[in-house]
Amino acid sequence: MSELASEPSNTASDQRHVFEVVDSKDIYQGRVIALRADSVVMPGGGTATREVVEHLGAVAVLALDDDGQVTLIHQYRHPLGRRIWELPAGLLDVVDEEPVVAAQRELAEETGLAAESWVTLVDVAASPGFTDEVVRVFLARGVSDVGREVPDGDEETDLVSKKFPLSEAVRMALAGEIVNGASVSGILAAHAVLSGAAEPRPAETPWIDRPTRFAAR
Repeated sequence: MSELASEPSNTASDQRHVFEVVDSKDIYQGRVIALRADSVVMPGGGTATREVVEHLGAVAVLALDDDGQVTLIHQYRHPLGRRIWELPAGLLDVVDEEPVVAAQRELAEETGLAAESWVTLVDVAASPGFTDEVVRVFLARGVSDVGREVPDGDEETDLVSKKFPLSEAVRMALAGEIVNGASVSGILAAHAVLSGAAEPRPAETPWIDRPTRFAAR
């Protein structure tokens, strides 16, 4: 029987370059985002500017009822200039609120639904090349209707919710009819979980990449 190879004293990750930030400048701060420019040390020894959009972070919910239907919302998204189908979602804009509690609140506010069981499906970095925004998507089951209070005067006044079979939501995602990144990821992850191909994580799973810098401002 051959002996197992011993663990090397220095792994490849130990020898990789450290991208140290030597300077940081605030450019803009708004209600839900900020923009800063970092000077970062590159492997060759020089520095490069990296612009970073800071974000509060968000949660999204795939609420699945006993008939295997998922609730989607049709909402106007100004950067795209149109209404799109997506999962109920919202910002982590309440101080010290746990992500699963924020998800429960957003589900009720946007759809009038509550759920008995909650697990974590996926964490989605929206576009890590320029923003620290990460969305945690939950799978909620044991769904019931608790009624929705329609807000007055903002985009959500126009929001419409509708149930679709999960299989239809998967088709819509793959056909480009659902383009919201967290929604596409959550729908496909839910399909994988329900087919037995993957296991979800507990709702309270530690969230390593949850954005914190903007909330600390």
